[in-house]
Amino acid sequence: MADIKDPENTIIMTLKDGDVIIELLPDVAPAHVARMKELARAGKYDNVCFHRVIDGFMAQTGDVANGNMEDNFNIGRAGTGGSDMPDVPAEFSKIPHARGSIGAARSQNPNSANSQFFINFKDNDFLNGQYTVYGQVVSGMEHVDAITRGEPPMNPDRMISVKVAADV
Repeated sequence: MADIKDPENTIIMTLKDGDVIIELLPDVAPAHVARMKELARAGKYDNVCFHRVIDGFMAQTGDVANGNMEDNFNIGRAGTGGSDMPDVPAEFSKIPHARGSIGAARSQNPNSANSQFFINFKDNDFLNGQYTVYGQVVSGMEHVDAITRGEPPMNPDRMISVKVAADV
């Protein structure tokens, strides 16, 4: 496991193959970091599926309203919801959408991020300045690379648990 420098701003995401350690960037995107920690501490991300996984691009998850449904009909709705909290305004920065970076998913409205996020499989520079980056995978990227592909996948992988390292 990675050396955890700041447990209060580190996420431990457990996937089927192992743990993914994510360093959050509170100095860059404080509102997005606060939202992820709030949802993680409430257990809202536990068992939520990766509903949009595009090979060579990214894996998207975090629909806490629809993403933990078991049947395929409801999985088809995953990606359409968020949390019951207000949307988070954009916090664009110069941090690039590099391999392993965590980006806030949103609609066409830049200020519509809520609970959904994506992990970049590769450097996706075309997203720079258009989506908020608020974290970086520092360990376990091989587990992210192993997530089942699809939009949505037939049998989607799930975040088994998502915890703030300070709470573990």
